[in-house]
Amino acid sequence: MRPISAVRKYVGLEQDAVAAGLEQKVDAVLDGNIQKSGERVRVRVRLLNVADGRQLWAEQFDEKFTDIFSVQDSVAGKVSGALAVTLTGEEKELLTKRHTNDIEAYHLYLLGRYHLNRLTDEGFWKALDYFQRAIKKDPNYAPAHAGMADAYNSLSGFNVIPPKEGFPKGKQAAEEALRLDERLAEAHIALANAKFLHDWNWPEAEGEFRRALQLSPGYSDGHQMYGYYLAGMGRFDEAVREMKRAQELDPLSPVKIIGLGEVFHLARRFDEAAAEYRKALEMDPNFGFVHWALGRALTGKGEYEEAIAAFQKAIPLSGDSPDEPAELARAYALAGRRREALKIIDELKRQSERKYVAPTSIASIYAALGDREQAFAWLGRARVERDSLLVLLKVEPMFDSLRPDPRFIDLLHRVGLEP
Repeated sequence: MRPISAVRKYVGLEQDAVAAGLEQKVDAVLDGNIQKSGERVRVRVRLLNVADGRQLWAEQFDEKFTDIFSVQDSVAGKVSGALAVTLTGEEKELLTKRHTNDIEAYHLYLLGRYHLNRLTDEGFWKALDYFQRAIKKDPNYAPAHAGMADAYNSLSGFNVIPPKEGFPKGKQAAEEALRLDERLAEAHIALANAKFLHDWNWPEAEGEFRRALQLSPGYSDGHQMYGYYLAGMGRFDEAVREMKRAQELDPLSPVKIIGLGEVFHLARRFDEAAAEYRKALEMDPNFGFVHWALGRALTGKGEYEEAIAAFQKAIPLSGDSPDEPAELARAYALAGRRREALKIIDELKRQSERKYVAPTSIASIYAALGDREQAFAWLGRARVERDSLLVLLKVEPMFDSLRPDPRFIDLLHRVGLEP
């Protein structure tokens, strides 16, 4: 089974179902179309064997549009029968489980997930709005609460709003989702992220990651986020395995390709990181986050002018995000272009008067400039503000010049990490 984000690209009328199945590396693919007339909906579906294109099963459903969830239940049950899959009672219950009977709430939830996967500040805000609207339609819709948790976690994790503003709200929303459905993997991942990125509670975070993947072994986002956690702990071999599993489950997702690249980056395997980012750019040349990530890998390789060019491409594609200019300033500093780096620091400080700018980002620029006093002053501020970037203190290459300093060892201990 593939996540919605993996199959959204195949909604066009001219798509070849078997070719889609080959791309997704699955054994069978469900193909169909929907016609709506007034209050009625007609759904035609067929199950195809990807290896030879043979039709395994086909059926037509005519229902009231308000009963679309009944259509989903019927299709799911008959597909499992066509595949001769023997399901336990619990598996049958999970297969047909409905978290909401409100079709509008469901559509709002899907829109929220779409915007969340854009990885832009605007996308995170739009996602939050859609999840909140879904919850307003159905307050007991557990996945919408989990989505809202992901949106808040993303807003703080990507430095759009202060950590103390987003992560506690994300944690609260995840806990509400789990109150409604303790078996919801998405909610366990959201809670794990809050415990990892904000609470710095490493054992409880890992427990939530493991619980999520126990409940849903095929949850690609769960494998990816657990991979980030493992990388932060310096467990790179495990992190690479998790990221590769996420890619296997969602092979055409640029986000999953980026995830593997980021683990390679933290492991200082910069050539491999750059190769992954270039794969993602082939899929979406206008993905600002990928240009930013590629710039970081090039910085790690010491190819500063190429890195500067990548960051300059990322900035206009990333809205008002301060992260891209911060990395550009760091590349300027390492390239010996001190004046340009200091100019961006001044701009970031002015920007911080109207929106959140991660103190760690500014600290990293001062570190690249060789100004340790300012670097540690800003890192101290980052600890007080619980800047989520500090979870990478143990492994992030941009801190390497500071590692010999006793103050860095002290900071690691204060965050709860071992050198």
